Amino acid sequence: MNFFPAFAQEQESLLLQDVDVNQIAKLVVYNDNHNSFEWVIECFMEICQHSSSQAEQLSYIIHFNGKATVKSADADTLRPYKEALQERGLSAVIER
Repeated sequence: MNFFPAFAQEQESLLLQDVDVNQIAKLVVYNDNHNSFEWVIECFMEICQHSSSQAEQLSYIIHFNGKATVKSADADTLRPYKEALQERGLSAVIER
């Protein structure tokens, strides 16, 4: 039972207004045969501020699935992350 149904609906409505789903983009990293797991994990931790376990999990997802979304935000926010990952030799792109 929700004790604050009006408040919860108001909060949900405010959250939905703040997010424009057309503006959400994904920073996707693709698998390659050049970078080691350790290097990819280090890059994710330093650039994306992921925890070591999150970075490790993402590196395995990339290895087995060929790609993974490592961060979601608007494209302007993701651009510096993409460029930094690319500068370190990772195959990173922004997808909408």
